[in-house]
Amino acid sequence: MPIKKPSRSARVSKGYIRPYASGVAVLQRLADAAVMLVTLYLSTLRGGMVFDANLLQIAVVGALGFYAAGEARGIYGSWRMNSVGSELWLVAVTCTAAFGLVLAVAFFNKATEESLRSTLFTWLLLAPLSLMGVRLCVRLLLRELRRRGRNTRTVAIAGVNLAAFELAGELNAMPWTGLVFKGFYDDCPAEGLISETPFQVLGSLARLVAEAHKGGIDVVYVALPIQAKESILDLLAKLADTTASVYLLPDFFVFEIEHAHWVNLNGIPVVSVHETPFTSIGGSLKRLEDVLLSAAILTVAALPMLVIALALKLSSPGPVIFRQKRYGLDGKPVHVWKFRSMTVCEEGDRVVQARPMDVRVTRFGRFLRRTSLDELPQFINVLQGTMSVVGPRPHAIVHNEQYRRLIHGYMLRHKVKPGITGWAQVNGWRGETDAVEKMQKRVDYDLHYIRNWSLWLDLKIVWMTVLGGFAGKNAY
Repeated sequence: MPIKKPSRSARVSKGYIRPYASGVAVLQRLADAAVMLVTLYLSTLRGGMVFDANLLQIAVVGALGFYAAGEARGIYGSWRMNSVGSELWLVAVTCTAAFGLVLAVAFFNKATEESLRSTLFTWLLLAPLSLMGVRLCVRLLLRELRRRGRNTRTVAIAGVNLAAFELAGELNAMPWTGLVFKGFYDDCPAEGLISETPFQVLGSLARLVAEAHKGGIDVVYVALPIQAKESILDLLAKLADTTASVYLLPDFFVFEIEHAHWVNLNGIPVVSVHETPFTSIGGSLKRLEDVLLSAAILTVAALPMLVIALALKLSSPGPVIFRQKRYGLDGKPVHVWKFRSMTVCEEGDRVVQARPMDVRVTRFGRFLRRTSLDELPQFINVLQGTMSVVGPRPHAIVHNEQYRRLIHGYMLRHKVKPGITGWAQVNGWRGETDAVEKMQKRVDYDLHYIRNWSLWLDLKIVWMTVLGGFAGKNAY
């Protein structure tokens, strides 16, 4: 098979890999400094001040502070494989550090005039927005260039296995990165696996090395299985004599991993296998989302909840609120609140799930369960911090103890707080679980939610719930 002549962008020039990359980084640094300077100048004009040497000094301090903080946080590295949101968030964090330095300098210089404070406040708002705007424009420009075949990099994967297929699919799903997937290379690809992928197996590992030597491959992902240690080491040694960027893809697909990420343990890299997605900023965003949504909903629902409570009291004997003991975050017991919808309040070693035409359900309670209005008091649980608006639905403790022995990974649902609504519920997996298979499907959806959590997924689930995804024929 003839070897395709490498594109101009793939060639090596004057002994440097990607000679334009350093130039782009320099331009980005200069652009950031210019934005900091121009936005302070515009803020000065708005405040009716003169842009003097003192303000120029502040601009320089701000630009240098942003540059130093940006370098420390890797803001000037390649963002080809990262999302726009993560880049903009890092810009905001870097600005916070830079402006902290600016305010400290202004304080020590006793720059306390009201007009200067107003100017600096305007700058604190204008500069981050402008820096984000510039980066968005750069992203759009690069996306268009890559769509036209410019600023691309040719990618090959060493290995034919499930991890390699997953990676190839992700590369093809992200054309905006400019990473053009060429195909797989492997010495002994399994025939059964080859038939499962639409991508080509282009040859052996030796052929991969030969093409990398010729400059026809820019990036190599090594996805060989863990058992092929000698082959991996040999391939890495040979690729070290090429200009290709090489990434090692550990074959973690042999494990079941929940929200995996690398952790640095005093210099020792380890990868999480079972972990909550709400670490670092994720946990703060999730809590902010819960507080804002539950507060808004309780404000709107306060009067309807009073009407429901009165109707419950008048329609049947028993308490208005039914407190259920459930497992919460990390498997710790919590009390979940619901409007009582039955003539009994069952807890303990035997809890019978509601069934169609269940005689224990009151007439008004049936309406509450059909419309999920019985769940409204759980928004108080959310404000208390024991539940979340979105998450796996809590099950009776006796059911937890039953199914944790029958369903692999069942207790991983408790790596997050239980939710009022969830991915399983809006996809129709609600109601009686009279067969293990039904509970298995519910758990599968819950674990999918944990693996793929994002703020946007939460908002999608909330929207689907509002449109009726949490009410239906399985609610009885």
